[in-house]
Amino acid sequence: MQIFEDSVGYSDVRQPEDTEKTEQLSSLYAQTIKLLVKDHDREGLEKTPKRVARAMQFLTQGYDIDPVAILNSAKFREEYRQMVLVKDIEMYSLCEHHLLPFYGKAHVAYIPDGCITGLSKIARVVDAFSRRLQVQERLTVEIRDCIHNALNPLGVAVVIEAAHMCMQIRGVQKQNAVTVTSAFTGIFLKDSRTREEFLHLTGIK
Repeated sequence: MQIFEDSVGYSDVRQPEDTEKTEQLSSLYAQTIKLLVKDHDREGLEKTPKRVARAMQFLTQGYDIDPVAILNSAKFREEYRQMVLVKDIEMYSLCEHHLLPFYGKAHVAYIPDGCITGLSKIARVVDAFSRRLQVQERLTVEIRDCIHNALNPLGVAVVIEAAHMCMQIRGVQKQNAVTVTSAFTGIFLKDSRTREEFLHLTGIK
């Protein structure tokens, strides 16, 4: 096994807090609370604006992460041409329409064509794209395209199953509805047997 020479540019080290951004967001959230809550000056809400500011930065940290660099940080030459599947990856994101969470699991598979990546990097790619303001349809395609472009495999398959709080706690208020999206490239599109094997292994079919 040979590691690619260009497998650099990604670090797991957590970035320091952007204090200026935190203060700006805190001010905006303080105004929001003042508009929504009658007794907005009570003790329990005193530090809420700063807490929310930090939480929102954490939930959108994917904008500061390069998913391709994640894959390249553990990219190896390997003559393996069977399916690599990482399933049941926990996924949490924010719907860009209402800023409410949607959450569930992602199933990601690819068939290598000369190189592989570390298994944990697949899960980190899911995190990098989900920690942004998203819609599930775009999230599914972004994960697929990132893996396809970085690894140039014979095919990529991504399925996401998620529940959306914008449907659960407001609007239609359907608690048990689950949204399933899929995106495929290469052999997963051309070969129905390969696609069916993927769906069978994930438990979808």
